[in-house]
Amino acid sequence: MLEGIGDVAATSFVTLYCHAIETRSDRPVLFDPISVEIATELNTLLSPPKGPLEKKLVSGTLDRRLVVHIALRAKRYDDYVRDFLARFPDGVVVNIGCGLDSRFERVDNGRVIFYDLDLPEIIAIRSRFFRETERYRVIASSVLDFGWMARVRDHAGPFLFMAEGVFMYLAGDDVRSLVRALQATFPGSELVCEVVNAFWLRPPLNAVLAFKMQREQHLGKGAIFQSGLRDAREMEGWGSGIEFLDEWSYFDSDEEKLGWMRAFRHIEFVRKTQWTVRYRLNRPGQQAAG
Repeated sequence: MLEGIGDVAATSFVTLYCHAIETRSDRPVLFDPISVEIATELNTLLSPPKGPLEKKLVSGTLDRRLVVHIALRAKRYDDYVRDFLARFPDGVVVNIGCGLDSRFERVDNGRVIFYDLDLPEIIAIRSRFFRETERYRVIASSVLDFGWMARVRDHAGPFLFMAEGVFMYLAGDDVRSLVRALQATFPGSELVCEVVNAFWLRPPLNAVLAFKMQREQHLGKGAIFQSGLRDAREMEGWGSGIEFLDEWSYFDSDEEKLGWMRAFRHIEFVRKTQWTVRYRLNRPGQQAAG
């Protein structure tokens, strides 16, 4: 089944199965019963499994550290949405690179307009499990085909854009173009995105990182990190009006399942190997909210 989709798109399956594995664990970090239902059905479609990744998925033997990290990330991104909806109950949320996630079902307040956006091959698989409603829509498109913004722009907002596990797979120039397009089209919107520290993308470290992803996570050679940030403030330099709000790392969570890795919260370099940043995309020239 995975042969028909690209290497980056295949990471959607890893995320889904991490949710399902964690949900079935003792004291789950994330409770996502829909992921369990989908994974159970996919196990049938993936049987017999072809290749090491499918075998890991079907057997439920993904690396335990990866499972916990992905679950912590999903929980934190759910909280970002809940915080946004507490401030703007009728807001619009766009989940960029949604994969097979059921975030809408986890955070729905009964009023939000929610868009899930991903590549057509992933949306085709999603259609087996999810149905659009008046407040829940899907967009089958590359995030870099900015035509999708016209559909979202029909709403009054406010807008929250989320990119969980997406930007690092895009070229740096493409990420900058996307952020500027969001700012121009949706001034005042908020952006939450996961990023990688650019330090790890320099040779020879990038080759070591790619090998690690292919060897330990069994991802295809196309699933490589292409871009990152030196620090959270770097994006502010991409254009007037881009305002850094806050940041979060996996290691900031005082989660028992992190074990000894909780100590990394005190080591800034490690803490920001791969982390999440939040911005307000003000109109160019507009003063920060303060």
